[in-house]
Amino acid sequence: MSFADLGLSPEVLQAVADAGYAAPTPIQEQAIPHVLTGRDVLGCAQTGTGKTAGFTLPMIDILAAGRARARMPRSLILEPTRELAAQVATAFETYGKHHKLSMALLIGGESFADQERKLDRGVDVLIATPGRLIDLFERGKILLSDVKILVIDEADRMLDMGFIPDVERIVGLLPRIRQTLFFSATMPPEIRRLADAFLMNPKEISVAPPASPAATVAQHLITIHHADKREALRRLIRSEDVKNAIIFCNRKRDVDILNRSLVKHGLNAAALHGDMPQSKRTETLERFKEGEIRLLVASDVAARGLDIQGMSHVFNFDVPIHAEDYVHRIGRTGRAGREGRAFTLATPEDGRFVAAITKLIGKDIPAISVSGIGAAELTEEEGDGEHRRRGGRGRDRRGGRRSGAEQREARPEQGERPRGGREEGRRNSGQRPPLREAPRPVTMDPEGKVTPLPRREERWDDHEDDRRVVGFGDHLPAFLARPPRIARG
Repeated sequence: MSFADLGLSPEVLQAVADAGYAAPTPIQEQAIPHVLTGRDVLGCAQTGTGKTAGFTLPMIDILAAGRARARMPRSLILEPTRELAAQVATAFETYGKHHKLSMALLIGGESFADQERKLDRGVDVLIATPGRLIDLFERGKILLSDVKILVIDEADRMLDMGFIPDVERIVGLLPRIRQTLFFSATMPPEIRRLADAFLMNPKEISVAPPASPAATVAQHLITIHHADKREALRRLIRSEDVKNAIIFCNRKRDVDILNRSLVKHGLNAAALHGDMPQSKRTETLERFKEGEIRLLVASDVAARGLDIQGMSHVFNFDVPIHAEDYVHRIGRTGRAGREGRAFTLATPEDGRFVAAITKLIGKDIPAISVSGIGAAELTEEEGDGEHRRRGGRGRDRRGGRRSGAEQREARPEQGERPRGGREEGRRNSGQRPPLREAPRPVTMDPEGKVTPLPRREERWDDHEDDRRVVGFGDHLPAFLARPPRIARG
C-alpha cells in the first residue's frame, strides 16, 4: 500500500514524497483513513513506528478548509516534553509546506510575549506542553472553545511525569463535540481508564504487542561492579562502530558527571537533561542531529519520541527503574527499519529491575562481557535499588559497595581523638554520653526526719525525656503532710 491509497490530498502526498517516504508504516496505514473520516482513534504502537505522521498528515487535510480566529486555535496537540513538542512542530512544517496553515508552539523556557503574538494572529495548529498552556489560559491569552481536533500524544509518558491532572483540566475546557486522537506506546490500566473518559466509540489500533522493543534492535546486557561502569562504557564505545549514540542515566546529576568524564577521556560528548535552559537544550539537540556531537548523555527527557535519523547505538549507563522506560530508551535506535544496538550496564543490585524488564518484554536480554572487565552476578535484593544507589550503610556515594579498607579508612583510628572536642567525638563515634549523677531520693516523715530511699537501677530510658512530668508518689513533701493551722480569733 502507498500513501496515495490512504485518501490524502495531492499537496500532502507531494510533501511526503519530498521527505523521501514511499510507503506508510502499519500505524499510519490503519490510523490515517479513520482520522480523515472524523472518528476518534486510540492508537497503541511501539516507539519509532511513525505515530507522529499518523495524525499530522490527516490533520493537515482536515484543517485545510477553514480559518482560525484570534486566540482560538482550531486544533490542539498535547506533548509531555518540549523536545517532543518541537519535533511535532517540525513535522507539521515538513508535511504542511504546500498549505497555508498557521502554527504555534507553546513550551516552557520561551518568551511569553512571542507566543502571545502568535496566538493573537490566530493559529490552526497549537502544539503545547500542559504547563505552559495552562499558564497562558490563566493569563487570559487563549480560548479553547473552538478546538475541533485534540491529540494526546505519549499518554503513558504524561502519566509518568504527573501531567494527568493538567490534561484532565485542559480537556474539561474543550468543546464536547470534537475529534480526539489518543496515542500511547504502552497501555497500562490507568491509561485505559483515561482513554475511556476522553474518547467516544474510538477505533482501536494496535500494531505491535504493548511495550515490546523493535525487532531491529540487538539487545545486550553487561553485569559488572559499579566501580567498573565508566571504564566498561568507554571500552564499549571504542570497540563498537558507534556513529552516534544516546547514553541514558537515571539522574540529572549523574548526566553531568558522566559527560565530564567522557569529555576528559577525549570523547565527543554533550549533556541533555531537564534542568538545562531551553535554549541550551535546543542547541545541544540540534548539534547532535547535525552530527557535531557524537555522544549525547541524557536523562529520560530524551527517551520518548525523539527521531534521530540513523542512530546506531543506545547505552543504558543506569538500568531504568521503570521497565517501560527501557523500551522507550532502546527505541531511539533501530528506527524506520534500520538496525540498531543497545547495551545495558547493570550492577548486582539492579537484579530486580532487570527481572522486571525481562518480564515486560517477554524474553531474556543476552548477556555479554567486556574485555578486561570482571563480570558480576545479579541479585534480586529487597528494598529500593535507587535508594541504595544514593548511598547507604556500607556503600559509597556513587552507589558501589565500599571495600573493607575503605570502611576502615572512613573510621578514626583507635586511640585517635576525633575532631570537634570530646562530646562531638562521642556523637560522631556513636557512643552514648555518660549519665549524670542524680541526687539520691529521700523521704521525710511528719516530724521532719529525713530517710534516704534505696536507689533503683537507672536506665538509659530514664533520661530520654527531661520534660516528662512525674507525680509526687511516695516523695510527698513534709510541709504538705503537716496538719493545717487553724487561726484563732
